[in-house]
This record gives sequence, structure tokens and C-alpha cells, in this order.
Amino acid sequence: MRAPGWLGEREATPLRRALLLPVAGLAQLYGLGARLHRAAYRSGWLEARTLPCRVVSVGSLAAGGSGKTPLAAWLAAALHARGRRVALASRGYGRRGGGAVEVVSDGVTVLCGPERAGDEPLLLAAQAPGVPVLVARDRGAAGLRAVERFGAEILVLDDGFQHHRLRRDLDLVVLDGAAGLGGGAVLPRGPLREPPAALALADAIVVMDGPLPPEDEARVAALAPGAARFAARRAPRSLRRLGAAGEEPPAALRGAEVGMLCGIARPASFRATLEGLGARVVAERLFPDHHPYRARDLRGLAGAAPCWVTTEKDAVKLDPAWCAELDLRVLAISVEGAEGLVERVLARLAQPRPAAR
Repeated sequence: MRAPGWLGEREATPLRRALLLPVAGLAQLYGLGARLHRAAYRSGWLEARTLPCRVVSVGSLAAGGSGKTPLAAWLAAALHARGRRVALASRGYGRRGGGAVEVVSDGVTVLCGPERAGDEPLLLAAQAPGVPVLVARDRGAAGLRAVERFGAEILVLDDGFQHHRLRRDLDLVVLDGAAGLGGGAVLPRGPLREPPAALALADAIVVMDGPLPPEDEARVAALAPGAARFAARRAPRSLRRLGAAGEEPPAALRGAEVGMLCGIARPASFRATLEGLGARVVAERLFPDHHPYRARDLRGLAGAAPCWVTTEKDAVKLDPAWCAELDLRVLAISVEGAEGLVERVLARLAQPRPAAR
């Protein structure tokens, strides 16, 4: 199965406009609801929780694939490296058990699997060693646990821009350079979870794998003239066999015929990464974002390509026992660039807390 087509399309053809006409009204209602929800907290009609630690949100307008999770892990790891007591909090989308607040990692040991954690918290734990990772639908409850158990002084929220029930000290918004604002349409007509005007509340905007298309760049500049701007990129870091120790450079894929196995929001970006490394993608097996893998999902792969490559996010849900006859490699990605972002965050956190918003 492929991700929804609007994640990879920018131009609205007449046929596509006609097909999407029935959802246009639903999108208007969704956008109105998103604006009212944010306004209810900004006006004080609904009260946001204030934590005894500082809170930095790494979020997005789009419903997946912008790079906010790797950036959240990168930021938390960078703050940890500077001696700050930091924890990561995620909703744990797709988890099917566990407590109201689940400690996924204490910073040293991963304490639960994808059923209780979800896939992205396990990815956070892998990419931010030394940083505790907690999951909860109520990120405020996760933050309190992080303060009580780990003495956290900074809580980094993965995907927190729309989590209005928790007061933040800093809102970082990530935009994918290729997808941009996705035509500016909200769900279900487009990829956005709230209208682009919400960018006016961003303290900083990070463009991942940019630049933005010129029309989106102009719109972002107009909507958020006061936001600090940063550029970052997702770069292949290493390649390893699923379930095995040892790594090799991503360049080992050059000239190889590979299959692509993934369940992510934008599989086209993963294909582009593989092709950019010089691999030739000869087969694909794609699933929806956050897919809960089973052994049957891997049947027949060995006969379709000599080697298969998957993402770190998918790998945390794959049992190596399912791959006894399959050469399945995991491509690790790291965030690069964003020079000055950590210093910007620390400088802002050194200031008194901003007024509630």
C-alpha cells in the first residue's frame, strides 16, 4: 500500500480537483476546528498545563514525513552533550498497550518494545543515547514523570506543535523542503493538520532537505517574519544487517540491486535516498505509516531482490527471526546542518518564560 497521494503532489489537476471536491467541505470544518482548538487555549478558555521544567516542542504543520522525529532526537542529544538534563516525550502513536505513561528508555536501556512504545519513541531512543524517552497521550503527564524520575530540566516534545494542553517555552516547526506547505490545504483535502497561518506562532522554522519552493518560501516569510530560520538535512549515516552487529558505509549500496521495504509517510523520499546512494531499486513492498509488521509481511521478498533495505523506524518493528533467508539491511539516517539551532534554544531558555499563548 502507498501513502496518500496528496503527500507527494503539489499541482492540482482538473481531474484531481473534481475527485477531491467532496472532501473540500470536510477540510473547511477541520480547519475551523483546528483554529478554534488553538484559540481556546490562547484565550485561556482552556488552561494549558505548566511543567516545572522548560518545554521545547519540535512539530510540524504536515501529517507526517517532515523529519520532526529525527530533529527532536538530534536536538535532545545535542542538549544532553552540553550537560543539560533532558528527556524526550512522544505520544507513541500506534502503541497497543502499556500504561498511561510509559518509560521507553531510561537513557541507557530500552525498557519496552513497539507494542507498548510505538515505533517513533524507539527511534528516538536509538538516535538520542543517554536521553530518557517517555510516551503518553498526555505529554504533560510524561513531563512530570521525567522530572520526578530523571530530574529533567528540559523536555523535548516530538510532534508537539498541536499539543496545546501543554504550555511550551519554544516552538520549533519543521517543514519538508520538497513537500513545503502541500498546497496549503488541511486534512482531508491536503496534508496539513492546521492552516498555514499557525506558522505565525513558531519561534523558529527548520526547513529539512530544502530549499522550499519559491511560492512556499514567500508565504512562510509573510506568515512568520519574526521566526528564526534554519536549514537541516537528513543524511545516510550507516548500513547494517537487521539483528546483527557491525556497520558499513552507505556507499556499499552503490551499484546494488535492492528492494525497498518501508511503512512511512513519504516512501518516495526513501527511494530518492537509495537512488542517491547509487542503488537500483528493483522491487518495493510498501505499507501505511506506522504499520505493525508481522512475519507474513516479509514473505516472498527474497525472491524479488537479492538485498532489501528498510528504515530505522521500520526496523524497530521487525523481528530478525523473520529474516532467516532474507538479506535485509537497515539504513540509518542522521540530521546534519541546523548550525546555531542549539545555541538559539539555549539562549531562549535562559530567558524568563514567555507569556502563555
